[in-house]
Amino acid sequence: MDHAGNIIGPSDYPANPAGFVIHGAVHMAVPDANCIIHTHSRFGTAVATQRNGLLPCSQKALTLMGWVAYHDFEGAALDTDERPRIVGDLGDKKILILRNHGLMSVGKSVGEAFVWMYRIETACRIQIDALSGGSELNPISASTQERTIAQGLKMYAKGGFIEAGREWPTLLRQLERLDGTGYRS
Repeated sequence: MDHAGNIIGPSDYPANPAGFVIHGAVHMAVPDANCIIHTHSRFGTAVATQRNGLLPCSQKALTLMGWVAYHDFEGAALDTDERPRIVGDLGDKKILILRNHGLMSVGKSVGEAFVWMYRIETACRIQIDALSGGSELNPISASTQERTIAQGLKMYAKGGFIEAGREWPTLLRQLERLDGTGYRS
């Protein structure tokens, strides 16, 4: 597709205009956004529908919170006028929680975008599981929340000890070992 949403090569399938609005907005505005993953997963969408979004209730959530932004629901994303708001809300973050809709991750590579999505999906799953237990969540002090968010910003950053995307080659090797038909880049 080109930047106007026109299919430029042969295809048996039509374009998804909502996908083009959301993904195209980021691809056109963020030069190093080579891969965008957008899901409507059970746990991610459940968190996206909650008033407070991702809660500071687990280590996984806290280490991601500095990388997460939110975009308010505006209906099905069919209007290109929504693009600047999507990009503005994403800012310099790697994960966008699309309220009442789903999740989006952005990466320089498929591996980086996948790892961000895997991490946010895990945090959402933990949150929904914890809330569904019916017991009050164990509070984490404000100072520990701040420290853990700062740690996450360093750990997952370029050069951090678990820099986003570094796991990708290992994940591909694991897939290869599972059945011998794993993806090869």
